[in-house]
Amino acid sequence: MPPSPRRRRPAADDPRASRRPRTAAPGATAQPQAPEPSGGAEGDVSSDLTPVVGDNLRRIRAERGFSLERLAGLSGVSRAMLGQIELGQSTPTINVLWKVARALGLPFSALISSATAPGATVLPASRAWILKSRDGAFTSRALFPMDRPRHVEFYELHLARGAEERAEPHPPGTGENLVVAEGAVEIEIAGETRRLETGDAILFQADVPHVYRNVGTRDALMFLVMTYAQR
Repeated sequence: MPPSPRRRRPAADDPRASRRPRTAAPGATAQPQAPEPSGGAEGDVSSDLTPVVGDNLRRIRAERGFSLERLAGLSGVSRAMLGQIELGQSTPTINVLWKVARALGLPFSALISSATAPGATVLPASRAWILKSRDGAFTSRALFPMDRPRHVEFYELHLARGAEERAEPHPPGTGENLVVAEGAVEIEIAGETRRLETGDAILFQADVPHVYRNVGTRDALMFLVMTYAQR
């Protein structure tokens, strides 16, 4: 689980270039922070977005299992105001949405974006979110769009020869399904070790301490599917 993220430099015309990088590794409790809104912080969101914001907030709050009271306590926005926003009865200021986004650990855009249209979504490698351990021996790339909270996440992992990465327990009910594409690794789960060669896979409950350890003669490439408990 990388403690400090780094990101590949985006192209100059990448609209996400000003967005802060995600600050946690797969499954960690910390979440990406919302960017400072451009323009006046107290400006109103367009009234055309009022129903979009309401639908997004209601869906995300339900997916997180947050009550209105809990979100109000985390964000500093009143329960009454949150309820009015969800019902489309109030057009929130950008400042209010920024507070809500930070409390939910989401990019600001997650609250104002319409649902992704059906079809293929390309995730260019040049614009990928890359998380690295402090020594750079472990890297993780998200292979899914960061547009909403998800119950299932997909990652590409690299672990340098001779390196190991220790992960704290994930939330209860979290599972990991990992396959080794290149190299050989050991996965230590609550003190019990399993060795995986190229092509081997493992499925385990990740709500206990676990370690990824490269025991091969070259850098290891792995793919990880993280599944969170439905709430």
